[in-house]
Amino acid sequence: MDAKSTIVMGLMNCLYGLMHYRAILLMGAPGVGKGTQGKILGKIPGFFHLACGDVFRALDLNGEMGKSFIEYSSRGELVPDNLTIELWRQHIEKMKTLGRYKPEGECLVLDGIPRNANQARILADSLNVVHVFHLIGPEREVLVQRMQRRALTDNRFDDANLDIIHKRLDIYDQECRDMVSFYGRQITSEIDATRLPYRVLSDILNDIELEVVV
Repeated sequence: MDAKSTIVMGLMNCLYGLMHYRAILLMGAPGVGKGTQGKILGKIPGFFHLACGDVFRALDLNGEMGKSFIEYSSRGELVPDNLTIELWRQHIEKMKTLGRYKPEGECLVLDGIPRNANQARILADSLNVVHVFHLIGPEREVLVQRMQRRALTDNRFDDANLDIIHKRLDIYDQECRDMVSFYGRQITSEIDATRLPYRVLSDILNDIELEVVV
């Protein structure tokens, strides 16, 4: 991270205040089912699901942040880390203000953020990640088909282009190893996500430490 980004992140920390949010992280390739598991966990008392992709898709596309999102996603590129973290912090504060997220009694279920080791380092002063669930998916072609289907059903234009899909999967492959190295294998569980969703959920719940749940 360059000097300018460091200064920006420092100012953001002052603005939003430093607080360690307890969190579990769902990690896996696009289309592997992170969102499905996150939504289910988010309905369980004591958990609050936050998917970074949903936050981006809720942006006003005519606003500055929305235009930036379109610019990057249309090229199959990920939104830069500093913009992603800024949006995430803003959304967390909004959820707290609205009373939807109560950090003193809920554990965050994070899906899509942090997505790489640099974001993990930036968020280290805000997150207490107690467990990482690495969802291992099917063959790449199955993931591609899933992403193309959800592009139609969920109006996710960033999943419609085949070249962009393959580029996103390549980026994920590169970043996954760094994320596992950052958090360590001691708190990382590999979950077979090729099975029915309820079986995947069962494995996740069995691996969650009791201290995660309030």
